[in-house]
Amino acid sequence: MSIKSKSFEDIVTGPVYVVSDNIDTDQIIPAEYLNLVPTIPEEYEKLGSYALAGLPESLYPVRLVPEGSMKSAYPIVIAGKNFGCGSSREHAPIALGAAGVKVVVAQSYARIFFRNCVATGEVFPYDSAERLCDILKTGDLATVNFKNNTLEFAGQIHLLKPLGEVLPVVQAGGIFEYARKMGMIPKPQTA
Repeated sequence: MSIKSKSFEDIVTGPVYVVSDNIDTDQIIPAEYLNLVPTIPEEYEKLGSYALAGLPESLYPVRLVPEGSMKSAYPIVIAGKNFGCGSSREHAPIALGAAGVKVVVAQSYARIFFRNCVATGEVFPYDSAERLCDILKTGDLATVNFKNNTLEFAGQIHLLKPLGEVLPVVQAGGIFEYARKMGMIPKPQTA
């Protein structure tokens, strides 16, 4: 279950953070931070500060989350092929969500990462047929439109694969929150 309160907007606009191919879960959240428990609010926030901290500085001199900060200025991550490959850790999409990332647009995903995005409800995982990581640069301003399934950048509109049934699940805050909302499982008892 997502710690953060979900508020859904049809449009996300902001600077993008761009990565290339085969960004694995060790790069998204290094193993040394997996002892942080996402259900504890303070530790959830700390996870955000380490999002994409495993990227090599030589290739990515700008960090997603600045040193000493808990949040990112980049609500959109643009990636190449096979984003989220590696282990099946749920901490990867949770760290991105905790950092303030709302959407990842990738040419393709590792299936387990995609499923973890949906299950945790932390980030919206959009597929793009185009190789947007070669078109955009970190810091470029872009808009993702959920109604039109598009990414707009510099006056050009790029089509994204519709999220379909994934959209309401992520919108709800993950698979368990969606199941509760739909009456599939009971809501937790309050004391």
